Amino acid sequence: MALHFELVTPSKLVRSEDVHMVVVPGAEGEFGVLEGHAPFMSTIRDGAVQVYKTEGGEPESIEVRGGFAEVGDNGLTVLAEHVED
Repeated sequence: MALHFELVTPSKLVRSEDVHMVVVPGAEGEFGVLEGHAPFMSTIRDGAVQVYKTEGGEPESIEVRGGFAEVGDNGLTVLAEHVED
């Protein structure tokens, strides 16, 4: 099964895709999200969101600054204040 992941800034939708797992730099520490994760909300700190497209694959790092992460029925949404290009 796949986790639906969206990365959004105030100005645009940066990413919307199905992935294996995402590791988010939460304000209280990093946390990983897989398909079926319990509903959860957290502020995020500046750092790298690690996107694993496949199980056992190498992660893609996306630098973000500030924002929120929400896990719900539709997957994981990261609402970042800024995403590095």
